[in-house]
Amino acid sequence: MDINQIEHAIKQHAPSKAKGVNLVMAFVWGGGIGLAGQLILEGYMSLFNLSFQQAAACTSMTFIAFASLLTGLGAYDWLAQHAGAGLFIPITGFSNALTSCALEAKSEGLIYGIGSNMFKLAGSVLTYGIVTAYVLGIIRMVIGL
Repeated sequence: MDINQIEHAIKQHAPSKAKGVNLVMAFVWGGGIGLAGQLILEGYMSLFNLSFQQAAACTSMTFIAFASLLTGLGAYDWLAQHAGAGLFIPITGFSNALTSCALEAKSEGLIYGIGSNMFKLAGSVLTYGIVTAYVLGIIRMVIGL
């Protein structure tokens, strides 16, 4: 096979780039997650008489647990193919990253498997998020003085 045949085969089998459809789907799914979050938040506040702060924490935990459950059942990957960034950008994407790494390494045991591999994907996000928050905190403190 020469290079032209390889490039032709790649183009034939490459997924189509329907950017407009992907944009709309991400917007709809992201908005749906936001709407569901608001409904869950209001439900926690009214049903359990929680403060806004407490209900917000419970809402986040609900989404984390639900995304982890969907990842464990194998349904999150299917949803992510259809929802795109609308499903990955909220906290559910972070939960999926942790859960999928933990499931992948579970055969190696709790310490050397799950414990050491769970943050393989999400570790860099946490590291740079913490460093950025620290640097911006220092800048804000200096400007405030």
